[in-house]
Amino acid sequence: MTVLPNTLTIRPITGPEELDLFNRLPYTLNGELANDLAEGRRRPSWMWVALDGDRLLARMSWWCRAQDDTPFLLDLFDVDDDARDVDLTAVGEELLRTANTDLFPGGEPVALGDTPPPEFLRFDVADWRGDETSRRRVETRLRVIEGSGAVPLVERLRYEWRADNPLPRDSGRLSFRGIEGEEDILGLMTRALEGTLDAHDRLDLHKSSAAEVAAANFADEFANYTTPREWWRVATLPDGAPVGFVIPARNAYHPIISYVAVLPEHRGKGYIDDLLAEGTRVLRDAGATYARAATDLGNVPMAEAFTRSGYDAISGVVSYTWSR
Repeated sequence: MTVLPNTLTIRPITGPEELDLFNRLPYTLNGELANDLAEGRRRPSWMWVALDGDRLLARMSWWCRAQDDTPFLLDLFDVDDDARDVDLTAVGEELLRTANTDLFPGGEPVALGDTPPPEFLRFDVADWRGDETSRRRVETRLRVIEGSGAVPLVERLRYEWRADNPLPRDSGRLSFRGIEGEEDILGLMTRALEGTLDAHDRLDLHKSSAAEVAAANFADEFANYTTPREWWRVATLPDGAPVGFVIPARNAYHPIISYVAVLPEHRGKGYIDDLLAEGTRVLRDAGATYARAATDLGNVPMAEAFTRSGYDAISGVVSYTWSR
C-alpha cells in the first residue's frame, strides 16, 4: 500500500468555480456550500482538498457565522472511502496538518497553546455506531482528528418536526408572554444554567460565571437572529411566576427551536412539553412546514421530550475539541 501518493497535492480551492470538485465526496452539508460561500459563512481559503492528479482523496472546510472573519467550526472533513490503494488516514493527517499550518499561526494543533483550532463536528446518521458502514466512515475520520491531539467533547442528536406530524399538545397548565427586553431573557438564561446538562455550557461555566456565559451565548447567537423577537415566549404560572422559556427562530438554514429551558425550581413536572408545544406552534403559525432542534446525547430528559412532542431524530453530531 502506498502511504502517500508521490503526486499528492494539498491546497485550498480557487473559488466557487471549484465547488463541483470539492463536492465529489458525498456529505449531508454539500447542498449548503454554494450558499455558504455566497453569504460569507465559508471562504475558498478555508476549503482544502487533497488531490492525486485529478482524483479527490480528501477535503475539509471550516465555517463561520456570517458576521465573523475567522473560522468558528471545522465541520467538514471527508476522505474517499473507495480509495483502496492509499492510506487514507495518512492523507487525512497530511491535509489537516497542512491546512492548520496555513490557517492557524503556530502550525500543529497540539502546539497552539492558548489559541487552539476551532471545534470539529462530524454529522452522520443518528445511530452511526449501530450501522457498520456508518461506523467505519466516522471512525476513519475520527482517527485523524484524534491523532492531531483533539479529544471528544460531546455527541448530539438533531431532531425534526414536520407539519404532517401532529402538533405537540399544550396541557393548558401554563400561560405564555413575550420577553420584556434583553434583561428579561438574559436573567432567565442565567437562571436556566443552574444544573444544565449541556456540555458546551458546562465547559464554559468552568471559566466564567453563569451571567457571563448567558451574555456570551446571547451575543454570539440569539442577538443575531433576524426573525421577530415576538416569537420568543416565556411560560408562566397563574401568578405570573416564570417557569421557563423557548426561543423559536430561523437561522441561515432552517426554522429552529433554538433554545428551550425550564428553570431549576420547576423541573421534573413536564413543563418542557408545554414549552416545545408553544415554540413549535409559533413556527407553524409563521408558515414553517418543519422545525429543527438538537440536544446533547447525554441530556436524556430533553431527548425524551422531543420524542414525545413528535420530533424525529434525523442525525447525530460528534464534537471534538483541541481546547484544554
